[in-house]
Amino acid sequence: MSWFRREENKIEGASESRVRTEGLWIKCDECGQIIWKADLDSNLQVCPKCGFHFKLGALARIESLLEPGYELVDGNLRSTDPLEFADLKPYAGRLKKAQHDTGLNDAVVSAVGMLGGHRVVVSAMEFGFIGGSMGAVVGETIARAVDRARETRQPLIVVSASGGARMMEGIVSLMQMAKISAALAKLDEARVPYISVMTDPTAGGVTASFAMLGDLNLAEPGALIGFAGPRVIEQTIRQKLPDGFQRPEFLREHGFLDAVVPRKELKSYLARALDFMQVR
Repeated sequence: MSWFRREENKIEGASESRVRTEGLWIKCDECGQIIWKADLDSNLQVCPKCGFHFKLGALARIESLLEPGYELVDGNLRSTDPLEFADLKPYAGRLKKAQHDTGLNDAVVSAVGMLGGHRVVVSAMEFGFIGGSMGAVVGETIARAVDRARETRQPLIVVSASGGARMMEGIVSLMQMAKISAALAKLDEARVPYISVMTDPTAGGVTASFAMLGDLNLAEPGALIGFAGPRVIEQTIRQKLPDGFQRPEFLREHGFLDAVVPRKELKSYLARALDFMQVR
């Protein structure tokens, strides 16, 4: 009987060990490598073995691009559920959960700060907030960022990570496409640079509006970029799509992107681009 007790104690000890290490390791979706989470964090959420780019949150994105001392702006806006929408769950409940999980009011964060000697306006989308979907708050926040860039003559950088327009806000969400695009037209008339950075995924109404309107359109490696998803397109046209379709490397070869830039090189690339544009 003592043998069984000793074995039981060993099992209990092993279980406690697993609990203590739970969440400290992450498996790469691309190569299957088991990565120490601290190493992944220090590498900007990029797999050190294969270079696979995990999703990066909006606040972490801004921190990776701007120098310390940047200022977060326009973060006090909240959706009001104009349609009182409900499907499997009420939209109001989804908003509260997303706000609790992310610590954000909505799916975008804007900031002003320094990047490579240039004062810039940055808006970064948060995919963890209802799939980074674009509703009235996202549209208003980005439109304010565009206006801020135009009024201060500071370059605008928008980092997209979105499944598209937020269906729970209906036509209100679709109106944001025109709203932001009109603001960007004024920015272009004022000759203030706008750089669009597309990450995984950039889809739907975001792709069909501001994500593709940059003076310089960039993307991270491996990101899914398109209006409808590849599975929907294949089912519609009943044809097999080419290899790499809707991926940055394919889009660059076909003239839809200017460059594919790894995350660790993005800050220096943007700084050089702003130098080239002679932004002061």
